[in-house]
Amino acid sequence: MNPKHLSGLAALLLLAALPFSASAANVEPWKKPENAIVIDAYELNEIDWSEMLSDTRIAGFISKASDGLPESFSCKGEHSGDTVAHCKTMWRKYAVSRELYETRRLLARSKGLLWGAYHLARPGNPIDQANHFLDYANPQDDEMMVLDIEGIDPDNYMSLEDAQVFAGHIKTRTGRYPVLYTNHSTARFIALNRDRYRILSRLPLWYARYKPGIEDAFPMGNWDNYALWQFSAGVNCSKRRCPYRVKGALTDIDVNVAPMTKAALGRAWAFGELLPEKPFEPVDTMLTASIPSGGSFKATVRAEAEAGTGAQTAGAVTLASGATASFPVAVTAEVRAGIMAKGTATTTVGRRLVEVTPLNYQDF
Repeated sequence: MNPKHLSGLAALLLLAALPFSASAANVEPWKKPENAIVIDAYELNEIDWSEMLSDTRIAGFISKASDGLPESFSCKGEHSGDTVAHCKTMWRKYAVSRELYETRRLLARSKGLLWGAYHLARPGNPIDQANHFLDYANPQDDEMMVLDIEGIDPDNYMSLEDAQVFAGHIKTRTGRYPVLYTNHSTARFIALNRDRYRILSRLPLWYARYKPGIEDAFPMGNWDNYALWQFSAGVNCSKRRCPYRVKGALTDIDVNVAPMTKAALGRAWAFGELLPEKPFEPVDTMLTASIPSGGSFKATVRAEAEAGTGAQTAGAVTLASGATASFPVAVTAEVRAGIMAKGTATTTVGRRLVEVTPLNYQDF
């Protein structure tokens, strides 16, 4: 194992073992001058580098690299419905973006900043996307690699199953896993289903949530803490009010805080190793759920045991009024549980917390 990789994992494990007090890490940690700041940008962010670098708290810069599948720029015949002129325009845009990426990397590293690159994951072959990222970013051993998952809708974003393939291919080619960038809703879904996403749930987490505090967010599955927290972006930064103003940049620049000093971040920066997997909870023998008084409720429950032998247990539905209805539950094979309800219900069953919420609910 590369000693740099080992030191990064050791720093992350040390971070996970530290007390995670609300005053120290959960509420506006960017106001603590000892915590390092990291900037991330895409090709259309305008930056005055001399101004930006006058902020001595800035320790690193993460740049957008590849986006989805690689384009075909032969510009011959049909090009997915595009005209030849549009094809050539896209090629020029790609070439300029690639040159900008390399220029920013040379400038950032010459000024002593840590460097990282992210891949914006789209639907499509995850192996091809991973190769596209590595060809574009050409990451060095001391540079952070990031898989950017914007949501769990597979029609618009890379599926979580494909994301695991992407991460595994990056590991195969480089010897390191990428960091996972995602929002609270997606991170929470992965954490609640960590038995299905054994790789994603153990990648160091670059956490995006634009709130002053995240008191109820951690621990979350295998994550005891964030590696980086993206707390400021165009959605919550304006000319009048902004969590953190970056000199030499407009209000649309993304800003992140690390729960550690610049020196500690430098030791952990490349990351590359999976976090330890926490033990799964034992299977519960009782399933309970509750709904508001007056709400109509229908529930179906299925639980299955690991050993494959049949068994019987009991489930119970408790209304707000205190009335309880019991029903038998057949138990065979692997542990699973499902619940469908009209209204809002929360139930804890062994390995997984299942929450029934409105379909249009999102928390960024």
